[in-house]
Amino acid sequence: MKEDISFTKALNRLKEITEELDKGDLELEEALKLYEEGVKLHKKCLSKLESAKLKFEELNKES
Repeated sequence: MKEDISFTKALNRLKEITEELDKGDLELEEALKLYEEGVKLHKKCLSKLESAKLKFEELNKES
C-alpha cells in the first residue's frame, strides 16, 4: 500500500476490500491479508479526516 495514497483512493480501496470480504469465498490467509490492508487504510482515512478537521478549524479561527 502506498504511503501517500489520497483519501478518495483509500476509501475506494476500502470499498473493494469490503466487497471481497463480504463474498465469503476467500481463503483464510487472503481474507486476513485484505483485512489487515483494510485496517491500515481505515487508520489512514481517519488521520486524513482529522488533519482536514484541524485545518478547517484553523482557517475558521483566522477569519
